[in-house]
Amino acid sequence: MIRIPPLHGLRFAFGTLTVLPVPVTRWDRVAGRAGMLCAPLAGVVVGGIAGLLGAAALVAGAGPLLAAVCAAAVPAVLTRGLHLDGLADTADGLGSGKPAAEALRIMKQSDIGPFGVITLVLVLLAQVAALAEAYGGSWERGALAAAVSATAARLALTLAARRGIPAARPEGLGAAVAGVVPVRGALAVAVAVTGAAAAGGALSATYGAVRAAAAVVVAAAAAELLLRHCIRRFGGVTGDVFGGLAETAGTAALVVLSLG
Repeated sequence: MIRIPPLHGLRFAFGTLTVLPVPVTRWDRVAGRAGMLCAPLAGVVVGGIAGLLGAAALVAGAGPLLAAVCAAAVPAVLTRGLHLDGLADTADGLGSGKPAAEALRIMKQSDIGPFGVITLVLVLLAQVAALAEAYGGSWERGALAAAVSATAARLALTLAARRGIPAARPEGLGAAVAGVVPVRGALAVAVAVTGAAAAGGALSATYGAVRAAAAVVVAAAAAELLLRHCIRRFGGVTGDVFGGLAETAGTAALVVLSLG
């Protein structure tokens, strides 16, 4: 196995998954493997910024709902809305009921169909509602929820890039990273993210270790269900599918953290 310096992986992860000014110095499957293994680190940064902005709004006198909107807006801004766009396109492709080739063509169109619009509205409402519940408890609770959600969302990308997962198209981000991550590496990253979430939940005395860890596990499970459905329908993954997986995982994590 060819190894590259970790810096290339970080550049790939931040350069492709965020709008932060990080140049991608290598664009190949070797760099893609390192980048997908580092994807949750990009989530930590995005989620940390989102959580702190929501907390700042709350401290400044905003209510929990406005704080939640601020926190939910950050991931969209820092990804140029690519994950949300991917979610909408994936929903349109799945909802079309067309054969794989036709569904993939629908997903590549620039407009968003009714399935995509409905999915976007419901997902964003769920995210804002869950974050409002969290910020209604305390700014620490809201900030941790935002961080765990964004990290779990990027963990879904790591898991979806594991070996054995085919690409639906021969080009695009999906083709560049599909099947590049060793299964053991993906599982190791999943364990690390779950452990970090549990530690954060325990140390912050907001959710507790079990609740925070459960949020990551449920997020990964929800993304896995969608991933398998997309493979059956499209024959593999695309960049849009990766975006849909990230939004699904992040929303599922927020829902778990808002319960109880």
